[in-house]
Amino acid sequence: MITQAKFPGWPDGADSAVALTFDVDGEAPWLGEGTEYSRRLTALSQGRFGPQRGLRRVLALLAEHGITATFYVPGHTADHHPDAMAAILAAGHEVAHHGYLHLASEGLDAGGQRAELERGLTALGKHGIRPLGYRSPGWELMPETLGMLAELGFGYDSSLMADDRPYWVTSGSAPLLELPGHWSLCDWPYFGWTPYHGGLLADPARVENIWLEEFESARAERRLVTYTMHPEAVGRGYLIRMLDRVITAMRERGSPWFVTHAEIAALARPPAEPSRVAG
Repeated sequence: MITQAKFPGWPDGADSAVALTFDVDGEAPWLGEGTEYSRRLTALSQGRFGPQRGLRRVLALLAEHGITATFYVPGHTADHHPDAMAAILAAGHEVAHHGYLHLASEGLDAGGQRAELERGLTALGKHGIRPLGYRSPGWELMPETLGMLAELGFGYDSSLMADDRPYWVTSGSAPLLELPGHWSLCDWPYFGWTPYHGGLLADPARVENIWLEEFESARAERRLVTYTMHPEAVGRGYLIRMLDRVITAMRERGSPWFVTHAEIAALARPPAEPSRVAG
């Protein structure tokens, strides 16, 4: 059993809530694979495209549509791309926590997971950011990591997938709001590519249809839907054009509230009895 989050209703008569979220991974996932990647310039340059070029296109598109979004940023990106951080903050977007070196939680013991959390907090803190939310690298959350989040002051997580509506879990002894995503609503399975475990390099029109069909479902159920993207993928010119069409179609079909994850968390009513995640 899970405890679904309750909301008083979306503002201004909106028929749905849409969260556009972006993981600004940069070089971190590559360097997290091993020290040998520090010499693999092509791999690193693919990651660098995100904060260096793709992010600019994302921010320009959001500004054009007047949308505020949530950016999940690894500490390594914050440390090594200060101009990218300044651009996100100057545009008024939310910044949330995404580890430090984008290390997979399932490969770390409790000490390693805490170090990733604390290093990430320190790196974001240099930019004056105290993040409310967390998303685990690779969307894999361990029980011990979950238990640390409330202790470190987090109010929500976006790593689990037990529902397509926000719900409450227990983080340590405190309730934590879960804002679920899904692989089908993420750009990386369709457009991410490496020589070793590449994506499908899918037809954008097919993905556009999937994302809009999910939006129609969210409208019918008057719920939140979260889309997860990466500037190194969606920041490609042809995919920015796809995202532009998706946003435009959403507004033509309904009256969505484009929202940050922090805004959703602020609106959620506290739970009476939050659920527990088995560990």
